[in-house]
Amino acid sequence: MGFAARGRAWWGGALHRWCASLPACLLALAGLALLLPGAARAEAVLRVLAWPGYADPDFVAVFEKRHGVKVEITTVASDDVLRAKMESAEGPGFDLVAANTAEIARLILHDKLAPLPLGNIRNTAGQLPRFRQLHTISGIGWRGEVYAMPFTYSEMGLVYDRQQFSTPPQSIAVLWDPRWQGKVLAFDGSSHGFSLAAMRRGLPPFRIDAARFSPLAKDLVALRRNVRSFYSLPEESVELFRKHKVAVMHANYGQQQLKQLRDAGLDVGYVVPKEGALAWLDCWAITRRSTQVALAAEWINYMLDPAVSREFTRRQGLANTLDEPPALAGDVPGGTMGPIVWLEPVEDEALRARLWQRIVSGDRPNRF
Repeated sequence: MGFAARGRAWWGGALHRWCASLPACLLALAGLALLLPGAARAEAVLRVLAWPGYADPDFVAVFEKRHGVKVEITTVASDDVLRAKMESAEGPGFDLVAANTAEIARLILHDKLAPLPLGNIRNTAGQLPRFRQLHTISGIGWRGEVYAMPFTYSEMGLVYDRQQFSTPPQSIAVLWDPRWQGKVLAFDGSSHGFSLAAMRRGLPPFRIDAARFSPLAKDLVALRRNVRSFYSLPEESVELFRKHKVAVMHANYGQQQLKQLRDAGLDVGYVVPKEGALAWLDCWAITRRSTQVALAAEWINYMLDPAVSREFTRRQGLANTLDEPPALAGDVPGGTMGPIVWLEPVEDEALRARLWQRIVSGDRPNRF
């Protein structure tokens, strides 16, 4: 008879002897619960904050069965929403977050993340060399500790309707072109919005001078007046693209959106314009509030499993960190006309967010 079985037999006798007293009976029941297989684990919940498609239900189900836990997935549609959820003091908080390197750097600065137990994340051995050299990846380390593990990445190019463009669009400026008024989609995000407007003007996208915010805000009001809609989720952009016969879209989710549009039967092309394209590297990180660091590390290890990572790429069209991606899809050699610009922390995220809310809410240009 094993330890748990002997314990249950002993507590069974104790219940018979002690339950004449209510307090003693409650104590006995609590002790029995601790000896039941999986009783403690049944209450364990791993809370994950991630982007759409990063943790599909079947991925979650396998992890839950393997570790005997419950996983709760909360998805976000923008960096602004991610920040708000990470900063909220309500509820138990999250154990894990998936965020780009710029957001990771910000979270480290605000002491929101815990150092990774790298020895517990065994599948890093299968990552490409550039992702194993963690000290070379800006934004994920601090004072000799590593706080995030690379998972997926993409550039934010332009998706366009080949039936409406005889040649691929060359510049970000196409989003402002009055010829396409009402047939443009752009992403609803404050940081990326101002960076995009800055790149159009040939300005640094992450370090905007204070005097430049007013004219750039006016540029974004003009963009608002030219777009059919600002979208948040990739699935939303596909529906809007199809429904409104959109001509061109700034693709915040990059080749993930390209794949979804092509899977939907749309004849679309994809390019990096001459000014370049913002690009993100999303990582998994464990939050400072987590009390389940070992389990959270198992989640990261699981997401880097070759079968999971490659299936994620097959479904979402996004690169993983284990395999070299195919050449950038597009209608120009290599699919690029400009550089890939990796995201960095911005000069004043709160100011960008305040101005963006005024812009998308309909404020007039003369008020900026």
